[in-house]
Amino acid sequence: MLAIIGGTGLTQLANLKITHRQVMRTPYGEPSGPITFGTINQHEVMFIARHGYGHTIPPHEVNYRANLWALRDQGAQRVITATSVGGIRSDLTPGTLAVPDQIIDYTHGREFTYFDGKDSPVTHIDFTKPYSEKMRQQILTAVKLAGEVCIDGGVHAVAQGPRLETAAEVNRLERDGADMVGMTGMPEASLAKELGLLYGTIAVVVNYAAGRGSSRDAVALETLGAVMKPAMARVRNILEQVVEQDVD
Repeated sequence: MLAIIGGTGLTQLANLKITHRQVMRTPYGEPSGPITFGTINQHEVMFIARHGYGHTIPPHEVNYRANLWALRDQGAQRVITATSVGGIRSDLTPGTLAVPDQIIDYTHGREFTYFDGKDSPVTHIDFTKPYSEKMRQQILTAVKLAGEVCIDGGVHAVAQGPRLETAAEVNRLERDGADMVGMTGMPEASLAKELGLLYGTIAVVVNYAAGRGSSRDAVALETLGAVMKPAMARVRNILEQVVEQDVD
């Protein structure tokens, strides 16, 4: 089954016909909220809002381990997420959608693995390609079928949050090779890999990163909603087409 994790601006799916919700308990605590089950175009999916359905959980306090564990426990095999980012690269302007293919992790202090504890064996995962290429291609195909446009690829820098970055920090990210910056891609991607879940992301550029474009002097937070609302509508259109492809 396909699971969808909604980020900022996507705390619910208007095109999801809800059948029921399930409160979950996991060995890693409680998820961000109940898992919502339903159908999109008669295809079964499950959904969870990363920041809670009232958008009350900041990025550094999201229980990523519980969220993904609960989704897998309920039968998820594939996960697609939506995440809001600031555009660093010049073509990543507000309103642009991108399907990143790489991650640089700048987070700290988050519960980042299932392989911990004194009695757990040392376990490594290959993270050369942090996103499932199968999921990336499904998303890219869905973009075309939905009549939308997106950028294929990009390096997603994941900052700690909840504050935004300084202009100097964004300069550093650019030197490191980052194209966009957000706060929620890690450890979500690596945890999905540990669980054997196919994981892909649609990144929604909601602002220029600090020091870029209209954010040269400050990020105008009050304008983000005007960009986010139509962009998330496009994401929902894409998700409808992803669901149509959700076959083994």
